[in-house]
Amino acid sequence: MIDAPPHRAAGSLFGLAYGDALGKETEFLPVAEIVRRYGPAGPRDLVGDPALVTDDTQMALAVAWALREAPALAPEAVEPRLRRRFLDWASSPDNDRAPGVTCLRACAGLARGLRWQEATVAGSKGCGANMRVTPVGLLDVDLDTLAGLAQLQAGLTHGHPTGLAASELTAYAVRLLRDGAALGELPGLLADRAREQRRVYRADWLGDLWQRPGGMTPGEFMAQGWDECLDALGRLADALARPDDGGDPCRLTGEGWVAEEALVTALYCAVRHADDPVGALARGATTAGDSDSIAALAGAFVGAAAGLAAWPADWATRIEYADQLTALTT
Repeated sequence: MIDAPPHRAAGSLFGLAYGDALGKETEFLPVAEIVRRYGPAGPRDLVGDPALVTDDTQMALAVAWALREAPALAPEAVEPRLRRRFLDWASSPDNDRAPGVTCLRACAGLARGLRWQEATVAGSKGCGANMRVTPVGLLDVDLDTLAGLAQLQAGLTHGHPTGLAASELTAYAVRLLRDGAALGELPGLLADRAREQRRVYRADWLGDLWQRPGGMTPGEFMAQGWDECLDALGRLADALARPDDGGDPCRLTGEGWVAEEALVTALYCAVRHADDPVGALARGATTAGDSDSIAALAGAFVGAAAGLAAWPADWATRIEYADQLTALTT
């Protein structure tokens, strides 16, 4: 079901997993301690055999398999597959990698059979909404379907409009890169998309989700999310306009615990290290913020642009879930 050129699809999904694995080792550590352990360049090699990943990769795989299993890429076909895959993840004994509270809470509601619009955590825009959306960006679908899929997979757990908008932008970024856009073009292209979509509510994919906060029209609901993404993209543009001091990118674009910050901080790392893919992962992992999610998204972006050859060849057999990553991209 993933239809990107194989080397780009593999580069992106494996890159996500590699960044996740590097960031797993540094998440919750202060930058000074990361530098003490790994040096100023940050972690640049996988640890362990297999090198373990976090819930970021686990849930990206869940999305990818749900998309492959769906008989059609339509909401009524995809939602039950996403639900089943998310619940399988939630109950798995391997779900022991500091999973997000929002995802677990929403999955508990899904397990009770609630409509997803009722099970979702309506006020959460955590990065769990877009850390797992990369497979959507690798599909050969029109942009309306890409947007619907990206927002639906986010909405099952994170019902805040910023989570929806940031997930669409993350998938759109992967799509642009796999189609040949340069990393440096992404901030402007994503801002254009955000302005174009500012009041678009995709009722066929989201149903009555807009009613959860109350007091808004569907357009006002989505505008809140797109405006927060535009603010974050503005901070990214400002940061990229200044010389790179080599420090923690979270100081410039946010710590990445919420969706729009994870997107732009990962993009900052990817753009700054477009010619050094492993350096992009290391930069994302050397932060005071959500290092695994930032590095994972940076890997997805750089890998979509540069392909599988961007990464050390021996990593492909050392990463956890290598069999699934291979099966999904060949």
